[in-house]
Amino acid sequence: MSHSVLAAQLYTVREFTQTATDFAASLGRIRDIGYTAVQVSTIGPIPDAEVKAIVDDMGLTICNTHVRPSSALWDDLNTVIEQHLMWDCKHVAIGSMPGPFREEGEAGFTRFAKEASQIGQKLHAAGLTFSYHNHSFEFARFGERTGLDIIYEESDPRYLQAEIDTYWVQHGGGDPVAWISRMKNRMPVVHLKDMVILEDEQMMAEVGEGNLDWPAVLQACQDAQVEWYAVEQDICQRDPFESLRISYENLKTMGVE
Repeated sequence: MSHSVLAAQLYTVREFTQTATDFAASLGRIRDIGYTAVQVSTIGPIPDAEVKAIVDDMGLTICNTHVRPSSALWDDLNTVIEQHLMWDCKHVAIGSMPGPFREEGEAGFTRFAKEASQIGQKLHAAGLTFSYHNHSFEFARFGERTGLDIIYEESDPRYLQAEIDTYWVQHGGGDPVAWISRMKNRMPVVHLKDMVILEDEQMMAEVGEGNLDWPAVLQACQDAQVEWYAVEQDICQRDPFESLRISYENLKTMGVE
């Protein structure tokens, strides 16, 4: 790999990014671990220009985002576009399918795929991409297809791309390697987190500390032309910065950098 592809998903340290001071301090800790890029998600009400200034001061890149609230993608898309252009951030993502679509069952997945394609077309016209981040509820079955099948089969691949999350695919009973491979050339960013069994329950773990087949996952990412590898851990069993460090070091050992 010719450049660093590892990014820290700031949702992992969301409790430490709610003020400009804490945001800057957290980015400094992330930079010191070795990350050169971050995904902005669930930060506090910090003005966009100040976010950009802090990120630049730390020598980091905003590689992608999760737009919050997601309703802004429907109701205030021009502002979303202006924000990402200011941040020099090409990749826009939505963190989950909004509740009203989920309540409609199979029809909701189809409607979301169509509307997301329309949003993605407008983002594409502005030079941006639009991706969907999965959890495990999308693996509910509707006949021969899962909800995730519907999202990607019923959307326009030019305008809706994927942000496959390795843990959540496994949690839903899917195959992370197969899904990454299926999204070849349609996935600019992947979310990496591991799974471990604690007290008979599936739990999130640092990359390389659980049971996922990381050599196969990382080879699939490379084959799929993934641009950014975002490390995320929604729930940590230790200090979340330490979790980000463990994942980073393990990925380096695996040859990602």
